[in-house]
Amino acid sequence: MTKDGPYVVNGGVPLIRERMIIGAEGEPDAWEEGPAIPAPETYALCRCGQSGNKPFCDGSHFVSAFDGTETARRGTYLEAAEKTIGPGVDLTFSAEFCVAARFCHKGEEAWGYAERSDDPEAKEEAVRQAGACPSGSLVAWEKTTGAAIEPELEPSISLIENCPNGLTGPLWVKGGIPIEAADGFEYERRNRVTLCRCGQSARKPFCDGSHLKS
Repeated sequence: MTKDGPYVVNGGVPLIRERMIIGAEGEPDAWEEGPAIPAPETYALCRCGQSGNKPFCDGSHFVSAFDGTETARRGTYLEAAEKTIGPGVDLTFSAEFCVAARFCHKGEEAWGYAERSDDPEAKEEAVRQAGACPSGSLVAWEKTTGAAIEPELEPSISLIENCPNGLTGPLWVKGGIPIEAADGFEYERRNRVTLCRCGQSARKPFCDGSHLKS
């Protein structure tokens, strides 16, 4: 993050469009990766939501007097997560990271599947729904080892599109890319997180689903 300015991305991180596939029940069912967006080794992504050259910054934050103050809690995911214990798989959920992507609301919902996870099909669905959560607010855990069941994600940034209301969503940061605050603090490094790009989140730099209300 830069102070009241864009996200500056270093290291040639791939930038990709990614859209939700909506299933027959009207809820998100899968992700479809689109074409890569040409980007240089270092680039700046809009954080205020006002750029005329999205996803890249065009300096609009100066005109709009964007307040990019980072208000997210600077702790770990597990410190604020609730746990659902199932016979075959456990789930943790943190409302602090939820972006209302709704992959966990298909059918019986992820928590119901976890509670019935002695059934292999229910366990598989609980793990699938947790792994599709872009922000990592929902995580599945192995019963035997206690290890997180994480999808294999290469370091990249996806622009989430085709949210349930047709709006664009947050920046989906994948593969353990370090995220550094404007003051140099490094947030907990995670396999998947989502960053606000509408400028309205109350938990900056992370998305809180405010784009769905705008």
